[in-house]
Amino acid sequence: MQNKKMPNVRMMCKKVDMDERTEDYIYKRISKLGKFSDKILEYEVEISMDKKGLFRAEIMARTPYELYRAEETSESIEGSVDIAVEEISQQIKKDKNKIMELRKR
Repeated sequence: MQNKKMPNVRMMCKKVDMDERTEDYIYKRISKLGKFSDKILEYEVEISMDKKGLFRAEIMARTPYELYRAEETSESIEGSVDIAVEEISQQIKKDKNKIMELRKR
């Protein structure tokens, strides 16, 4: 399941049947991470459903020096992906700010 726009995305679904609309939504949300860091080499997305019927989204973004990871569980796939992407963007921003502070010193 790879998108032509983002060739370095690996998506895995466990116990979940995803339609094309949901898959496009996930690609769209992940592509927004590129504006925070242009050095992201690959993305891994894992969508699964637990015994309670909640959706779990685990997203990893790999750069040459760092691995960013977020995991979220909610009642919808979209909600889980949104929160996980937001967590990763916060991690990237934090690292960028730390590097900028070190350069200023």
